[in-house]
Amino acid sequence: MHLNQIFSRTCAVLNRLMRGENNQSGIALIEFAYCLPIFMTIGITGTELSHMQLTNMQVSQVAMSITDNVSRAKLAVPLGKPQFREHDVNDAFLGAGLQDGRLDIYKTGRVVVSSLQRNKDGGQWLAWQRCQGTKNTPSQFGVEGKGKTGTAFTGIGLSSGFIAAEADTAIIVTEITYDYQPLISNNLLGTMTMRAEAAYYVRDDRDLDKGPDLNGVWNPTPTALKRSCTIFSAT
Repeated sequence: MHLNQIFSRTCAVLNRLMRGENNQSGIALIEFAYCLPIFMTIGITGTELSHMQLTNMQVSQVAMSITDNVSRAKLAVPLGKPQFREHDVNDAFLGAGLQDGRLDIYKTGRVVVSSLQRNKDGGQWLAWQRCQGTKNTPSQFGVEGKGKTGTAFTGIGLSSGFIAAEADTAIIVTEITYDYQPLISNNLLGTMTMRAEAAYYVRDDRDLDKGPDLNGVWNPTPTALKRSCTIFSAT
């Protein structure tokens, strides 16, 4: 290659550099390096928000499922009203544990199921209450036996409104308190406790004022575990 050709090519390269024709890719790379942390933060936070919304929906669905199952369960009795048993409560809790999947709701949460009924004085009372889950969170509506006599207790308030049971029937109320388990990190949305409520009328006749505790829950032989709310258990 002749010297004049080398000189010409060198001059052409220098001219392109001066005009900025060869440094555009470098500028783009630097800009991308600056923007990448921002885009990653937005993407990760959006993913965590989506996971949080999905989890909240699943917790609500579990609450509705438990309430629906408890309100339907019964044991037919010849020449008598159907009975509701401790077995039925346990089956509803077992089904919820299978339904919640990855949530593991009994490990980091608490499920409280109550039966709201009308007492003999015309007031409302929490005839029975059953719980499962390790989180030490009581019912926001009161403990079992609240309002058994008198008329001072008039019902309970849910996020959807105030409810009271009519005579000779019951309203099954489920409360779930759940410590949200993040998909990525608690540092994105912070520590969060979710709450879901559901309430259904008992679907059919039920023997409400009999049973061992005269509250409508039976426990025939072989007896089943009574999941009292004073026992904090994940199983």
